Amino acid sequence: MAEQVDVVVIGMGPGGEHVAGGLAEAGLAVVGVEAELVGGECPYWACVPSKMMIRAGNLLAEARRIPGMAGSARVDADWAPVAARIRDEATDDWDDRVAADRFTGKGGRLVRGRGRLAGPGKVAVGDEVFEARRGIVIATGSKPQIPPVPGLDAVPYWTNRDAIAAKEPPRSLLVLGGGAIGVELSQVYARFGTRVTVVEAMDGLIPAEEPEAGELLAGVLRAEGLTLRTGTRAERVRHDGDAFVLELADGSELTGDQLLVATGRRADFSGLGLDTAGLDPSVRTLPTDGRMRVAPGLWALGDVTGHGAFTHVAMYEADIVLREILGREGPDADYRALPRVTFTDPEVGAVGLTEKQARDKGLRVRTGLSKVPDSARGWIHKAGNEGLVKLVADAERGVLVGATAVGPMGGEVMYGLAVAVQAEVPVTTLRHMIYAYPTFHRGAEDALRDLGA
Repeated sequence: MAEQVDVVVIGMGPGGEHVAGGLAEAGLAVVGVEAELVGGECPYWACVPSKMMIRAGNLLAEARRIPGMAGSARVDADWAPVAARIRDEATDDWDDRVAADRFTGKGGRLVRGRGRLAGPGKVAVGDEVFEARRGIVIATGSKPQIPPVPGLDAVPYWTNRDAIAAKEPPRSLLVLGGGAIGVELSQVYARFGTRVTVVEAMDGLIPAEEPEAGELLAGVLRAEGLTLRTGTRAERVRHDGDAFVLELADGSELTGDQLLVATGRRADFSGLGLDTAGLDPSVRTLPTDGRMRVAPGLWALGDVTGHGAFTHVAMYEADIVLREILGREGPDADYRALPRVTFTDPEVGAVGLTEKQARDKGLRVRTGLSKVPDSARGWIHKAGNEGLVKLVADAERGVLVGATAVGPMGGEVMYGLAVAVQAEVPVTTLRHMIYAYPTFHRGAEDALRDLGA
């Protein structure tokens, strides 16, 4: 016999935990199902520990910028406090007791194991079956996407989890993938003395973002000593017990003590039983409506929806699901001003559409560009001032549809641009605002001037 509950949440990452906890606090009988750690990828292997690593690497970089600006400095990099902080402060040595207790303390019931749909309104976890009176929420996240490179399945490569949990940096590191995860981790390890080579099949780094941002970042990384091989694919991988050898499509070979595969993430629906709910089990993402419904009594949120593999997207969608199940009013999902940040140094903050995406939508596009070193604040900042602001406007409507802010605190500068995109603030209004002097965000005013009439 199936146990009767109100809601079953499959996957207790940030979004799943938020929904499950909120529903439990509202008095519903909620079962949260998690096969790994409550809290998901973000607090244990992604957002939180990676930013701790980045913070440490940035401190080293700032110390190395002292000569010529503030005296002299000697920098001795030490990975030990980084690894200890990740283990002790971020992850509790990869123990989710605090998160699990947080959920059960709200009245929820945590079930360990892999949940699978077992027919309309039913979820099975091992031998237990739960029947949800109000509905089921799928929030199973994503996993690293491993490319079909011959030999890769036979070598002990790293994913982001291994890179985060490393107790010491390798002498040399090959990084397969120049997207956000690849470049963030590459820069960190390089700043701690690792010899890093990044291989990216596309023509530039962070290919999902504006090409100007990728070109600028590539210049910074090369100046820091990283080797970048863009526009070429890995053809084969082998490991002789001591080193990795990566054969590239151009016939060259790269060697390294460790290999990090950072070629993106994908949802994994194998074993989830989508077919029992009348859904296609071969889908790459779950199609949802504006209320995050996949089907009657079935919602999805986070990476599985394909709207962006970001914690902030999962939390945003979780709030919508919460409102839906509790019968509260609120707007449909709106992804026009989807923000994202690549936490390199310089940071790459972006929101909305890139120029290419806007043109592909058939918009009459106008762009504006300014460079951080040419601004008053950039000139004052001097060492480490690489950056730019790029604006993408719909010329017909006279509003911004996208923006990119690269530079020191680029993710923070992006906030004001995100408001402009979300609220569809007229470009004429943005031009006549007062921008504080001297700030990095004042670069938006220069980009607006470049945007033209």
